[in-house]
Amino acid sequence: MENQKSFDMTTLFGGLLKWIILIAVSIFTAFPFLWMIISSLKTKAEVMNTDVFWPSSPQWSNFTEVLTNSPIPLYIWNSLWTSLVIVLIQIITGAMLAYALVFLKFRGRQLIFAIVMGTYMLPAAATYIPSYIILSKGGMLNTLTGLIVSSTISIFGIFLLRQAFMQVPKTLIEASRMDGASHFRVLWEIVCPMTKSSFITFGLMSFIAAYNSYMWPSLITNDQPKYLVSQGLRSYFIEGGAYGTEWAKVMAASAVIVLPLLIIFAFTQKWFINGIGGDTGVKG
Repeated sequence: MENQKSFDMTTLFGGLLKWIILIAVSIFTAFPFLWMIISSLKTKAEVMNTDVFWPSSPQWSNFTEVLTNSPIPLYIWNSLWTSLVIVLIQIITGAMLAYALVFLKFRGRQLIFAIVMGTYMLPAAATYIPSYIILSKGGMLNTLTGLIVSSTISIFGIFLLRQAFMQVPKTLIEASRMDGASHFRVLWEIVCPMTKSSFITFGLMSFIAAYNSYMWPSLITNDQPKYLVSQGLRSYFIEGGAYGTEWAKVMAASAVIVLPLLIIFAFTQKWFINGIGGDTGVKG
């Protein structure tokens, strides 16, 4: 009986400790976002005053100013449009290459995969100059088209989809091919639905990377109407723009910019978690 009580107390203590740790980590993780929201409702004087945490009177006009009298909505539209197109193209190219590497037998298949993964080790800065020259010769500098064309391939996406495709039974693919299905039909009607979680995970991560991209867009776009959110926010609010150091409006703009990412993640979190866990929907 005493052993049972001791076991119950140990289990209770372990569960309580787990919840305390989870709550502490959650607060630590969410605090920057909460601080951004709270600061967006303050006045400039309250933001600069470290003794004031809560706004004395919520300044909803900060959001109105950002949405109606600033180019932030245009920057958000530019980022959403380019990110969606980039994700679509990367999914198509990544899926086709991953399918070829997993299900097609040809000489040099492993060498191609080694070369693809070898390029993943290159620092992004090493590709800036050749990419800039290619876009310049193609007349795509200072255009959203240039941003899209220069991001049509994702090495991480190819690797992620290849790992997911390797969990699909090859006997199923062979049976489909024997029934007369083309490679494209096998890919889009059999393989893709069975690895849906990995596609959503790849798409979400690719979208976030493209949406938050700063360095490369800053190098090839000079006109403000073509800015993405990261470079647009810095240019308009911090580099002597209309508001200068109006940090309350900076926080309001940041909150508006983050909102699309939160909405997308809210609708895809279940598949995103399954994709991270390697679930392809294939049952043994």
